[in-house]
Amino acid sequence: MQSEINPWSSNQEIETNKLFSEFGIEPVEPLLGKIKNPPAFLRRNIVTGQRDYARVVDAMANKEKFFVMTGFMPSGHPHLGHLMVMKEVAWHVRQGGLGYVAIADREAHAVRDISWEKCREFGKEYLKCLYALGFEGTTYFQSDNNDLKDLAFESATRINFSELQAIYGFSQETALAKAMSVAMQVADILYPQTDDEPAPTVVPVGLDQDPHIRLTRDVSYKLRMFLVEERCEGNREYISIRSKNAPETAMKDLASAFPGAKVYEGHIDIKGGNLDDVKETVRKVERRNGGYGFISPSATYHTFLQGLQGGKMSSSVPESLFGFYEDEKSVKKKIMSALTGGRMTLEEQKKLGGEPEKCSIYLLNLFHMTEDDDELKEMYRACKAGELMCGTCKKETFERVKEFLAEFREKMDECEHKVEV
Repeated sequence: MQSEINPWSSNQEIETNKLFSEFGIEPVEPLLGKIKNPPAFLRRNIVTGQRDYARVVDAMANKEKFFVMTGFMPSGHPHLGHLMVMKEVAWHVRQGGLGYVAIADREAHAVRDISWEKCREFGKEYLKCLYALGFEGTTYFQSDNNDLKDLAFESATRINFSELQAIYGFSQETALAKAMSVAMQVADILYPQTDDEPAPTVVPVGLDQDPHIRLTRDVSYKLRMFLVEERCEGNREYISIRSKNAPETAMKDLASAFPGAKVYEGHIDIKGGNLDDVKETVRKVERRNGGYGFISPSATYHTFLQGLQGGKMSSSVPESLFGFYEDEKSVKKKIMSALTGGRMTLEEQKKLGGEPEKCSIYLLNLFHMTEDDDELKEMYRACKAGELMCGTCKKETFERVKEFLAEFREKMDECEHKVEV
């Protein structure tokens, strides 16, 4: 795996363990004990990694404000591969999160050369899917949001091309519009905190989108006026607030907010005090003086559902997935011809058992089509024991898919009026 991850590629291989170790992604499992009734995508380790997600978990547990934000590039019709992120967003909204969803039409136009008309058409389909899953909150198209454009411009003042080269592998041949779309993605992630107020923000994404998260966390830090940190010199422990790019008026405001503190040129030292309380006061001072006071965004990372023919699920390989409005005959054909973890012959299957962990049909059930953990465990056991044959499993899975699609389409049609353009 290369150090640069291309978030626009449809065929790159991502080595999860190396990605975690190289870029500092942490496992999500240690946080599950703090989450009441975790959903299947957390229980089953489909959402496998996280950055700074503990602050969002704490906000959920304490019923405090937090945002859930993600975006979709409208380069085609929504399909099975998009369902996981949509479920994650809708679930976080049900846990009390304030939802924000961006339709990244500027990105689609810059990266995939999709016409603005098609971006609008595809984007409306994504929104219908989200509303059908129970999403509530703020949605927008990038091209319509002037406040977002201003935030993207401000974010771009903290990004240089050497960073883009290191993170994305950009070269001299990279179109400027693609770099501009990166700044827009940064603004998307930070936008909820400017549209409302600073609060923890979780961004559910696939592992391939980590470059956007890393860059945004870096930019959010650079846009802060002050750095707050605990320090120790000898036996003296104190909290130091240091100016990064704060105007003089903000420094004076900060000094008045901490009477008794030692004020120096460019920094203020506070003896005692609670670090979190100091950070919150500093954040308010920044906001009063025209700053953002961002809280660095958090992220969860999900693994990818294997395509129906093995390998990565991609819209460029129609047989690897099905769309939400695809006709029943086509969906059935894809399910019944999917690659499984079965053996070469019926005799070998009964003798050796199948390999469900390699099977696109079992994984489809693991990710989306079987909510009952006990039912899924029995499917796994029966396959491994050679009791469940691939043909039978495919037929049962198709019935689940058919029922899911019928209900989902009905809900999408009912929610069409919620899509505002």
